[in-house]
Amino acid sequence: MAESITSRLRGRAARASTATGPGTLSRWHYVAALALGALNTLSFAPTPHGGWLEIALFAMLYGWLARTTSWKSAALTGGAFGFGNLVTGVWWLYVSMHHYGGMPAPLAGAAVALFALYLALYPSISAGLWSFCAGHAAARGSRDDDARPFSPTWHGAFAFASAWAIGEWLRGTVFTGFPWLASGYAQVDGPLSGFAAIGGVYGVGWVLALTAALIVQSVWAWFASERRGAAIVLPAVAALALMGAGVLLSRVAWTLPGNAPLTVRLLQGNVKQEMKFDEAGVTAALDLYERMITAHAADLIVTPETAIPMLPEQFPETFGRALRTFADNTGSSLLIGAFGASIGPDGRYVDETNSFFGVTPGSRELYRYDKHHLVPFGEFVPWGFHWFVQLMNIPLGDLARGKPVQHAFMVHNQPVDVDICYEDIFGEEIARTLREAAVPAGVLVNASNLAWFGDTIALDQHLQMARMRTLETGRPLIAATNTGTTAVIDAQGRVTARLPAFTTGQIEAKVQGMTGRTPYISVGNNLVLALSLVLIAFGFAYGPGRKSRNARPIR
Repeated sequence: MAESITSRLRGRAARASTATGPGTLSRWHYVAALALGALNTLSFAPTPHGGWLEIALFAMLYGWLARTTSWKSAALTGGAFGFGNLVTGVWWLYVSMHHYGGMPAPLAGAAVALFALYLALYPSISAGLWSFCAGHAAARGSRDDDARPFSPTWHGAFAFASAWAIGEWLRGTVFTGFPWLASGYAQVDGPLSGFAAIGGVYGVGWVLALTAALIVQSVWAWFASERRGAAIVLPAVAALALMGAGVLLSRVAWTLPGNAPLTVRLLQGNVKQEMKFDEAGVTAALDLYERMITAHAADLIVTPETAIPMLPEQFPETFGRALRTFADNTGSSLLIGAFGASIGPDGRYVDETNSFFGVTPGSRELYRYDKHHLVPFGEFVPWGFHWFVQLMNIPLGDLARGKPVQHAFMVHNQPVDVDICYEDIFGEEIARTLREAAVPAGVLVNASNLAWFGDTIALDQHLQMARMRTLETGRPLIAATNTGTTAVIDAQGRVTARLPAFTTGQIEAKVQGMTGRTPYISVGNNLVLALSLVLIAFGFAYGPGRKSRNARPIR
């Protein structure tokens, strides 16, 4: 009988031990994992249909993890992959810190690298947890010379999916969370997008990791000459079934049209970031947006985030009167980005907020939405980091938070949910608002100012995440931004209208509001978290690691 792949791999491991030390991997193993992570950035926007590339890259990652021989090497491999992915995927933070914040270039570059290194802890934790749960590390003795390669199994595949989902959820939650580049986002145009309405972006990531692991399991069995038949076919069929199910689920209509379509106008002022808070820039913005808002009627007209960077109480009287008269005369509802505040006992403005104010025709009441999920360092300063923020020339400091769930804005008796910029990357919070509302909104509205990030991939990435919100909720989303990307996304995640970045203009469109709940609205992230935790617990209690620990001799 031909030598098995397991025997050959053991021989390679033994030779590696002689060359690099007992039970260790060459440094090139980790360099390759880092390069794999960097390549994974190409799976995300603006790459079209990058979800297919991501499946291939995740299969390579799992195969690379299978070469590791301890939980430490698995964790380092996952960390290297995560760092490569995140440092190349969020490099645009350098633009905001250096070009617009005025931070010295070396310090801004170092800050991006350190931030990516912190974010890489989460895939590192996932890989280490997988190693223990799958019996990969737990099956090893305490001595380095016990190290041997791991053979992919069903148990390992489910452990990988669960550990990966838990790690991504932690990254999106700890220290207010930073779920940017969560793996599920690349599947918006991929074969697994249909799972978004059930498990959200983390659920899509769970299915992605499981699919990739099953592909590796099948390929691994193919090259193991003593294993044929079911060992090859079953995991391959399961992987294909998951992709097929994702395609079919994407065609399920979880929500239905409700109310009459709304005519909307989304404004993109293209105000340069360096001018936005200057006196001349504010004056120019007031004139620009007054002209754009009052150009002609629509059911709903939306400006970008902080389009008018002042409090409503500070609006020039002529500006406020022009908007109110236009709304009353045309029946147009207006959503205007500005700052909010409360009046303290001494008459001063306190608790400044990043807010949206709504003008309803025929009503003197002013709708107000205050941003709840603030951007660290941009809108609030974490404890102990004021020195860091002082290195940048950013006019926003510590803002006050709005309530987690706020009431919708009514447009012709149709509720519309508002969120601001960074908030639309937290799908659970949007699902919670829809779940707890007496009358759930039929349309989602996001207003952003991505001018901080220049002409970078951040604009396309943000649009991709907004598309995921529509898949999760079964509702259309309209986005008004300062410099881009202003767009209309239908309830199936398709971009039906989009303005070119860094142009002044508007989108006019009809948007159909939806009613009903997707499974994700009903349960949020609880489904994928519960499933992952149960499988991880099962892995520790009954997996290969337990058998190995019970069989390990006392030394």
